Amino acid sequence: MSNPSPAFASSLYDPLRRWLEFLPPGPDTKAVAELAERFPIIAPNGRRIRFVPPQADGLAYECRVWESGEVETRPGNWHDFFNALVWLSFPQTKLSISARHVQAMTPAGAARGTTRDALTHFDECGIVVLSSRPELLDLLRDFRWKTLFVERRADVLGAMRFVVFGHATYEQLLSPFRGLTAKAVLHEVDDDWLRMPCEDRLAAVDALLAAELASGRYARPRDFQPLPLLGIPGVVAASEAPSYYDDAWQFRPGRRRA
Repeated sequence: MSNPSPAFASSLYDPLRRWLEFLPPGPDTKAVAELAERFPIIAPNGRRIRFVPPQADGLAYECRVWESGEVETRPGNWHDFFNALVWLSFPQTKLSISARHVQAMTPAGAARGTTRDALTHFDECGIVVLSSRPELLDLLRDFRWKTLFVERRADVLGAMRFVVFGHATYEQLLSPFRGLTAKAVLHEVDDDWLRMPCEDRLAAVDALLAAELASGRYARPRDFQPLPLLGIPGVVAASEAPSYYDDAWQFRPGRRRA
């Protein structure tokens, strides 16, 4: 029985579409845990990722994932439901994020620091923007929202792909609100990437992100590009009107590149 929520009609849910087809309505975290048994995720240390109820032993969330493969997952909770689905969709990236969290926590009791803040920002609110047109990525970097999403709208639809990673963003998209913003990483790719079937593209994005994170890239929250999600063509009907992008509170000029 597939999950029929009207919210999932948005193309931004495409990375999770494969799994949503297996699931009943609502945030059925038990059903997601069962999916992980059918489609196992194996960590480099040989641990199998499993989704378990919250534990009361005081072990840090990230340490539990790394040491035992257990991902604490609250029953019936949308936030944790989407976190589990992101694990299934981007397993190598999630493993890479977990490894960097644990590395950044050494020695025990070390201050949280900017690296863990950056990892959390992307884990919660990340999105990957792919394009075969570098000038479109430059418009996004320069916060030129109306030029990008109005004047170059046809090019955006044909030559850009938006791949949501953050599980908090998936939760927020259930009830999207003015100003909803994701933390983007931008990649110029060739047209073959854009023509890939969705599952193949997700696997390629997963490998790319995992390698970048393992290399130490994205060490500060400022390393990510703010992207107002409701400006992406097709996410909300109101964006079909050019005047929609005159809302300077939502589509802010932002910082400029140095």
